Amino acid sequence: MTTATAPAPTTATGASPHLLRWLLRLHRPALYVWTATVLVLAAALLWLGGPLTDAAVTGWRQYDACRGATTCAYDQDAILRYKDVYTYTTWAVLALPLLVAGWAGAALIGGELESGTAHLAWTQGVSPTRWLAAKLAVPGALTAVGTALLVVLHRRAWLAGEHGIDTAKPWSSLETFYANGPLPVALALAGLTAGALVGLARRRALAALVGGLSATLALWGTVQLAVPRLYPAVTTYTGLRHDGPAGSGITLDSGVVTADGTRVPDVFCGSAEYPRCRAVYDKLDAVGFYSTYHPSSHYWPLQWTGTGIVLAVAVLSAVAAFTLIARRTARKASTV
Repeated sequence: MTTATAPAPTTATGASPHLLRWLLRLHRPALYVWTATVLVLAAALLWLGGPLTDAAVTGWRQYDACRGATTCAYDQDAILRYKDVYTYTTWAVLALPLLVAGWAGAALIGGELESGTAHLAWTQGVSPTRWLAAKLAVPGALTAVGTALLVVLHRRAWLAGEHGIDTAKPWSSLETFYANGPLPVALALAGLTAGALVGLARRRALAALVGGLSATLALWGTVQLAVPRLYPAVTTYTGLRHDGPAGSGITLDSGVVTADGTRVPDVFCGSAEYPRCRAVYDKLDAVGFYSTYHPSSHYWPLQWTGTGIVLAVAVLSAVAAFTLIARRTARKASTV
């Protein structure tokens, strides 16, 4: 059985270096895991954006050069390897906010309250609010720096293969859109504060783990549904001789327009040049196609809109956490 050593008292001017060292020592395994995760993913993304992309681009050039030939020799393994590594690293970057939220709830806050380590620190001259401030500030800085580094490397890797790999993910694909911008950084910080808030509320490691993960997943799902609808989209109209609704990007709605201006969901038939499709459109009294979507020029406005919303949630969660711990400790003090 080991005994936790409480940090030295802090002054009114700020957190003591002893408190920070104690925090890092107490959560040293988590620091090692986070550092290893960031380093491994960074190495994988550098490999993806360098040698893997070069090999895949060469493979596609070989494939394009021998189209129409009876036999074709191209490096299929390089193409498939690029696809696999891109998929795995992308989803790993997107999973970081969940990793942070689960750890914040279970170990950073909930576990310490359940084991009594937090209360021991409070009896040694560290106020609960200062304790919580250190708990959020140090992991928050490490989380932001690590996640931001991986996002930059992911975007670099995607840009390297954007025009040379025929099967490269477009900017508008769900996983690429979120892994290529600042949203994962904001989500990781929101996951940290949400996990801390749930940990303070539940004061049990397992309950805080589940609650932190659930809150972050709910926030992520809400962002995916809301952000494309919070920024004005573009609507284009085309004639029925086209193969379908036009417009490339994040599509919100598409279909056919009738003579009286009514919008009807897309019937996925194709151009009116085909007699069968012509009959379908005549039955609907359709006169053209429409598509409401976000083009590539909306990428950064969408990213910053979503990032602002998530950061606001992170700030509100942090404020709620400080309010909760202040009220609880004040209530306990009044009963003593």
